[in-house]
Amino acid sequence: MQDYDDFMIKVPMVKVNTKELRVVSYEDTIIKEDRVSLYLNGTKIISTMCILNDQDAHAVGFLMSEGVIENIEDIYNIEVSKDGLSVFINAKINDENIANLFHEKTLTSGCCVGVSANFEGKIIQKFLSQKVRFHLKEIEQYLLKFQKDTELFYLTGCVHKAMLFCGNQVFSSEDIGRHNALDKVIGKAKLAKVDTSTALLIVSGRLSMEMVIKCAMHDIPIVVSNAATTALGIQSAQNLGITLVGFAKNGYMNIYTHKSRIILPCDIQNDYEVLSRLES
Repeated sequence: MQDYDDFMIKVPMVKVNTKELRVVSYEDTIIKEDRVSLYLNGTKIISTMCILNDQDAHAVGFLMSEGVIENIEDIYNIEVSKDGLSVFINAKINDENIANLFHEKTLTSGCCVGVSANFEGKIIQKFLSQKVRFHLKEIEQYLLKFQKDTELFYLTGCVHKAMLFCGNQVFSSEDIGRHNALDKVIGKAKLAKVDTSTALLIVSGRLSMEMVIKCAMHDIPIVVSNAATTALGIQSAQNLGITLVGFAKNGYMNIYTHKSRIILPCDIQNDYEVLSRLES
């Protein structure tokens, strides 16, 4: 079991029970957030509000999602400061994409107001054509594991989670921001030099356009959430060749795009007209 003491504080409060008309003193567990600064080749490029865990993976995932670092082999070294508040990376970088980080930004729909720069250009022209397929029952088993291993959420109720299933390897991360959790789990896979082109990703937050694009940057073909998706999230997934699944919980799931990657049981009742539209 991971020690979460560094991420939490205890706060006294008054708990009101409106059903039983009771008021009691209570000590609540609250998540801590800290500002972590990222230095690339000696220059500070961004600070992120996040949990002080997996800072190296977070930095790698973010920089590779933005196209600033194109291959994990382009990283020369990574160092996290003793206080955990700074990450130093030396690497070969894409000069054009690093320049985009310092120009016009897009304020995303992220929990902590995410910022992204590299939405335009070659990524929009990408299409994932992998033929990898997952059986519905397999996805349901992954969802059970995703729901089970969420201790930090149970303790605080204040974190998002991302879980990446890559064959026999599973990577998991939690953070106050859904973008942070996604960057961290991708960074873990990249540091382990795992191929994500046949992976399935499960996240706890809504699937907006920038979340889908991050997945496309790493060739992740199937993205599942127990929450909703936005219209631009669906459009982006359709255009990028990503199988997008929302509201996956309690025995239900909504398959929005590229359904052919999900194998349905033979005895399930299909509306073939609906399913055929998802294939196009």
